[in-house]
Amino acid sequence: MKNNLFEHIPAELPEEYFETLQESGAVKIERIVSRGHTTPIGEWYDQSWDEWVVLLSGSAVLEFEEGWDPVLLRPGDYIMLPAGLRHRVSRTDRNADSVWLAVHFNPYVQNKGCR
Repeated sequence: MKNNLFEHIPAELPEEYFETLQESGAVKIERIVSRGHTTPIGEWYDQSWDEWVVLLSGSAVLEFEEGWDPVLLRPGDYIMLPAGLRHRVSRTDRNADSVWLAVHFNPYVQNKGCR
């Protein structure tokens, strides 16, 4: 069945919107929609799996606890986040949906959610 990454986005987003699009074996593909959402200050994502993410619309800034400079993402930009890289979203566009496509690679989980 055909779908579109820019359709069926809730009108109200009190929190970031996470939707699993496909999952098979150790790979999970997820759509994330941010509308001015950020990771709370002092909190970090610290994942035990690799994640490749591309920003399809909007804009975002990723910060890292150590070792990497902040990264501004614009539509079409992508980044590989290796397991254990502590990172957070410090800014997303408040005036437009920031639509992300994330591919999670988790060799330790078979057909289970990564979040």
